[in-house]
Amino acid sequence: MVDLSAVEWTLSLTEPDAFGSSLPTGHQWDFIPANVPGTVAGALAAAGRFDSGAPVPLHGKDVWYETWFDAKPGPYRLCLEGLATIAEIYLNDEKVLESRNMFRKHRLPVDLVDRNKLQICFRALEPHLSAKGPRARWKPQLATSQGLRLVRTTLLGHMPGWCPEIHAVGPYRPLRLEQAGLPCVISKHVQSDLAPDGSATLSVSLKLENTTVPPTLKCAGASIQMAEQEDGSWTGVLRPAGVTPWMPHTHGEPVLYDVDLEIEGQTLSLGRTGFRRLEIDRGEDGKGFGLKVNGIAVFCRGAVWTNADLLNLSGDRETYRPQLEAARSAGMNMLRIGGTMLYESRAFYELCDELGLLVWQDMMFANYDYPVKDEAFMDEVRAEIFDQLQETQGCPSLAILCGGSEIYQQGAMMGLPESRWKGPLCEEILPALANEHRPDVPFAANSPMEGVLPFSPNEGIAHYYGVGAYQRPLEDARRADVRFAGECLAFSNIPEQRSLDRELPVKPGHDPRWKARVPRDRGAGWDFEDVRDHYLKSLYGVDPAELRYGDPDRYLDLGRAVTADVMEQTFAEWRRKASSCQGALVWTFQDLAMGAGWGLLDASGEPKPAYHALKRAFRPVQVCLTYEGTNGLAVHVINDRPEEKAVSLQLQCLREGRTSVVSGQLELLLMPHQAVELNAVDLIGAFFDVTYAYRFGPPSHDVTLLRMTDTNSGDLLADAFHFPLGFDASKVAADVEAGLERDDHGNWFLSLETDRLLRFVSISCETHRPSENWFHLAPGVAKRLRLLPRDMSASDMSPSCRISALNRDSFSAG
Repeated sequence: MVDLSAVEWTLSLTEPDAFGSSLPTGHQWDFIPANVPGTVAGALAAAGRFDSGAPVPLHGKDVWYETWFDAKPGPYRLCLEGLATIAEIYLNDEKVLESRNMFRKHRLPVDLVDRNKLQICFRALEPHLSAKGPRARWKPQLATSQGLRLVRTTLLGHMPGWCPEIHAVGPYRPLRLEQAGLPCVISKHVQSDLAPDGSATLSVSLKLENTTVPPTLKCAGASIQMAEQEDGSWTGVLRPAGVTPWMPHTHGEPVLYDVDLEIEGQTLSLGRTGFRRLEIDRGEDGKGFGLKVNGIAVFCRGAVWTNADLLNLSGDRETYRPQLEAARSAGMNMLRIGGTMLYESRAFYELCDELGLLVWQDMMFANYDYPVKDEAFMDEVRAEIFDQLQETQGCPSLAILCGGSEIYQQGAMMGLPESRWKGPLCEEILPALANEHRPDVPFAANSPMEGVLPFSPNEGIAHYYGVGAYQRPLEDARRADVRFAGECLAFSNIPEQRSLDRELPVKPGHDPRWKARVPRDRGAGWDFEDVRDHYLKSLYGVDPAELRYGDPDRYLDLGRAVTADVMEQTFAEWRRKASSCQGALVWTFQDLAMGAGWGLLDASGEPKPAYHALKRAFRPVQVCLTYEGTNGLAVHVINDRPEEKAVSLQLQCLREGRTSVVSGQLELLLMPHQAVELNAVDLIGAFFDVTYAYRFGPPSHDVTLLRMTDTNSGDLLADAFHFPLGFDASKVAADVEAGLERDDHGNWFLSLETDRLLRFVSISCETHRPSENWFHLAPGVAKRLRLLPRDMSASDMSPSCRISALNRDSFSAG
């Protein structure tokens, strides 16, 4: 095999169609080094010619990639995993391929000589965007060009208002040359199933080249010689005994098994698989949407994935791992790849398999009216879906396949009847392809869908922004009767100050660079900072404009707190036992540029305060509180795990954040996958106006705190807080003890203890990242946090922390 990523590549930009065939040699072209796989933007940035903070358009030029390499003469297979977007391949000055689909994979026979020249020309996309096509029934405002509906490319880079205009151009996925004549797999179908009685089945169908010897299929201690079919394919069915089912990490263990082929003494890996069964749960009224894994109802929580590396579109494990591990650490069990994004590589799915993360995969269709009557276009679509679902064969993490994002919603919001916006693409063509290539995965026609209108939240899949963009009160999360939110809770989430100081050192609202990084809907007269400010005023009782002008640092801290607060309270509502909601995915997981974007991680990968709030809200073993008016304070106890759990609940009502006025305790044995709803009275044992709903005299307390500990070990499992008088971050005189210690393994820990409740404690450290942040600290109980080194160079450094709270002056430790 010739690894084409290991050879030296260069690229050069020319005017569109300046050269109709291969780029001539012997001229002084302006070549710069280029990485393959990689992008033009990445190569230009490495050469100091591209600023991702102020990107220049790339779709108005042709780009020529070139490399020379030596090889043993003879026949080979040239394999190209992804070319963005209109690409021509020239081998030794002969055109061998033309590709017009960024999402296609190509594998073609070629002949090599001793010394070879390989060129890839990425033609300017701009002329193709202005080409005429079938008339659209609606025109969305999402992207810059209506012509994008006619070209199979990502919308990333074309959606001003939330995504930097970094255009996807280049060989963004690997290229390789394989020697012909050796046995190889050219297509595969791998399906692992788990029956209700726990028995496992692995069905494999393959097409092979260069062998007539029956291959042997092996998995989980079982093996079988595969049988040849009339069409030349090989099939085999294994029924391994004693396998452990694959489950999302919140509800069990993501157990995987190797799948191997033995052919003529060689072992070829088909990857790893897990055995699981997926079902859509429609609820008792048939209007819901939820997921059952192996018969267990799973509350799906997580976020919508954008991209791990917008500049280079990297698809390797090293790029994905930190962000996917952050998702798992936050208690997320599902990520959605939306139709406005990009199909991710096999490495993404393999890591999700290992980490126990479910994947909701939209096909790359969004908002537009696509030309389904254009046969050439639909041939490309069919080939694209085949190629992309080949990537996921055997991967148990793939949990939902979806026809795309907001196609139905867009047409319906334009006032068109259902017959105009519900068509064969999502109702017939895509579901048939999904069923053919991944019949083990449920299919949803679109996100959102169902209901009296496709965007009605009380049926099927919703994009719920009642709490959020539509500025509804927090109780709307219950009133809307959300069944499943494929998107929700979009806020302009403010990064940590450390990140801003490094990459966006400007004051909020006082510099156009700040506003340029605040997401907005194209054409709207408001942005998502306005949304955040609405909740800052309505929930915290402050004037955002006055605060931003007079005390911008305080404005940022309160803004960080309010979006975290809203998200945590909303998920407490949705996760309670009586809720109709069976899952919700926050928009979005990561930012694509530094600033107060939608992401839970900023563009450098640093968790924002909202991330830490959701990490609490997503705990598999969880306790939360909801205000029920004159019905008091509801206590919700949740055990998603497959083991029973003995827990102790301790409730306290405090005056001035420190003096206990009433308390109670209850022991509870939680069964596997059980949720329980109690009332504060069940712990206190008598009437007490915990929510200050009856108002018999002045309020007796200003905070109720609930701690849930493991009965056997005494370890804290979860805690929850309720503030009956609302938000108050007035500074208090609290005595706080802070200490740093290092264990025998070299791990650093920070211990905190206060005599008075502290609201939204934040910890800033240059060399280490706290395992928890932006939390309320209860009085009288020590809290111990692990400090994780930011990189290997910090492993032996002694951390120094700056500790703040909204209601206390900051101080240092270390």
